[in-house]
Amino acid sequence: MKDTNLGAFEELVLLAVGSLADNAYGVTIKEALEAQSGRTPSIGALHSALYRLEDKGFLSANTGGETQERGGRRKKFYILSATGKDALIKAHELRASFSQKIPGLNFNAS
Repeated sequence: MKDTNLGAFEELVLLAVGSLADNAYGVTIKEALEAQSGRTPSIGALHSALYRLEDKGFLSANTGGETQERGGRRKKFYILSATGKDALIKAHELRASFSQKIPGLNFNAS
């Protein structure tokens, strides 16, 4: 396993993959990122992040069956690993810890 630091975009990608459960592949991940964050990453940037996250052990991947609509190509489905979940928990805890120390910043206010 390589570097286990988690960048902001990588964190968003992990969140998208986790939220999509068993339907997380390139197009659906890109659509989820656009819908939830307003970011419109190129498919190349997304795939680079997915490969990095797989190398870090935060994601695992399975290849689906060939489909006519994809010209016989297979979809690569991504799954959030236990290590990926741990990385998201640590990132959330770090952000929460810093946020609590900022005077006047209250996320619980109505």
